[in-house]
Amino acid sequence: MTGTRFACVVYFIVFCLNAQEKYPKDVFRSPLDIPLILSGTFGELRSNHFHSGIDIKTQQRQGLPVYAIADGTVTRIKVSLYGYGKALYVAHPNGFTSVYAHLQKFGPTIEDHIKEVQYGKRKYEVETFPEYGQLEVKKGDIIAYTGNTGGSFGPHLHFEIRNSVTEKPTNPLLYGFEVRDATNPELIGLFGYPLSKDSHINQSADRVQLNFTRQSDGSFLADEFTAIGTIGIGFNGFDRQDMAANKNGIYSVRQSVNGKVHTEYDFETFSFGETRYINTLIDFCHYSKYQQRIQKVFKEPYNKLNIYNHLHLNGKLVIQEGMNYNVELLLSDFEGNQTKVMIPILGKKGSFKPSKTVDSTASLLIANKPNSYDLESAKVYFPESTFYRDFHINLKKGRDTIAIHDKTVPAHRNFTLTFDVSKIDPEEKKQLFIAHLNDDLKPRYSKTYKRGNTFTTRTRSLGKYTLAKDTVPPKVNPRNFKPNQWLNNYRYLSLTISDDLSGIRSYDAYLNGEWILMEYEPKRKTITYNFDDKTVEQTQCDLKVVVTDNVGNTTTFEETFFRK
Repeated sequence: MTGTRFACVVYFIVFCLNAQEKYPKDVFRSPLDIPLILSGTFGELRSNHFHSGIDIKTQQRQGLPVYAIADGTVTRIKVSLYGYGKALYVAHPNGFTSVYAHLQKFGPTIEDHIKEVQYGKRKYEVETFPEYGQLEVKKGDIIAYTGNTGGSFGPHLHFEIRNSVTEKPTNPLLYGFEVRDATNPELIGLFGYPLSKDSHINQSADRVQLNFTRQSDGSFLADEFTAIGTIGIGFNGFDRQDMAANKNGIYSVRQSVNGKVHTEYDFETFSFGETRYINTLIDFCHYSKYQQRIQKVFKEPYNKLNIYNHLHLNGKLVIQEGMNYNVELLLSDFEGNQTKVMIPILGKKGSFKPSKTVDSTASLLIANKPNSYDLESAKVYFPESTFYRDFHINLKKGRDTIAIHDKTVPAHRNFTLTFDVSKIDPEEKKQLFIAHLNDDLKPRYSKTYKRGNTFTTRTRSLGKYTLAKDTVPPKVNPRNFKPNQWLNNYRYLSLTISDDLSGIRSYDAYLNGEWILMEYEPKRKTITYNFDDKTVEQTQCDLKVVVTDNVGNTTTFEETFFRK
């Protein structure tokens, strides 16, 4: 797109945004022709990010038609093994962009376009940005079919509406889509946090789990507890829509203290640039140990989220001796169903058990400065602002394995880990890679850059790392055919590919010497060729598949079949 044309498009979008209401109702049609039942809500807490759309159930099926919600033009098509899988982006004249993800395939015109790109690049994973107006769609056109591609764990449609200029996602339910929901949010856990040097809760300077009971009206009442100093409240809960058992995210949270609002936030919209700050909203240490996300109703100094509509004292409570405090949490879903949680607090001093002391062998890491550490066999470099706050970091040296603190501390940015491999035999180096060890000490490939006598990886995961060796090439097996079989009535050709350690890096397939597109589905370990892609002119078909793992071990599979 030329600069002048691009400027005109941007001006047109901005003009439309200024002229429209913030969230127009009755403008967009549903992306599906079935009742909207959600398995995931907007802003839902996910690993290291907020959910940027809604997940719509597709009756446990794939292949349902996906419709353009309004007139528009396709601006982006992406095919990825992970993340959104097959995804489609449509810009609409009113200044919004709709996003459809985890698709099985695209509509015919769009499918032809993306396959032309894939065959041109000889790659399955591609991303393309069609010229504005090149692939226009009308409201109600079938633009794709629902699937289970990418980082999806069951058939569904991930659906978003974004601002076309800022690219900020907004809650799709704001645009009038109907979802049946008369179910109140649910409270699972309630917690108190001492936040100042001399504060304590029930004579403890550490996080305290608070007991509560459900009342006859459906609200919750916590047992009264004693506290002094600055404290904060946290909770663990979920919401459910009607006709679904999924535990979804809560839309809005409000905390009042003696009738005065201290905290109020909701998930109307957020910025992708701040989504990783979810790790400051939740108690990350607790999550890393128990896989439960406690939302802090107070805001930490390093929390840069803009989801808050109101904050008083950053949501913290200053508890004074002899004073009574009545804290009310109001948990609401998008439809206004509410759950009330009452928390009585008595200000009372007393002796308390100090918080756990810091390991004296740990080094103090200053978060707003770059930090480098020499671990003999490896070096680790943390750029400025890798972490949210200062902390004492534990580092353990080793000849083969090193430990970089533990998984209880979140990293906001990638850091660099470099191993010295100068003393390793050159032939052996070829089959080595940097591995992150899980809790069971099983190695997992971390993308390894090999430069001379150093192996480097960039990661956000703290924990144990080592150099692992992969000597076994990938496995390739036919899935739906046998040697020398006639495949006249077959629509697809399918094989399984797998690797025991470092994982699949690349694969290529050839039919009678010509490259063919095979779609890779890592969850099922399958690669699949659609015979409709190209006309096979020869009766005898010679298939060749070359699969390489992440250290270069290669397997070549060759077989013959027949087709008229």
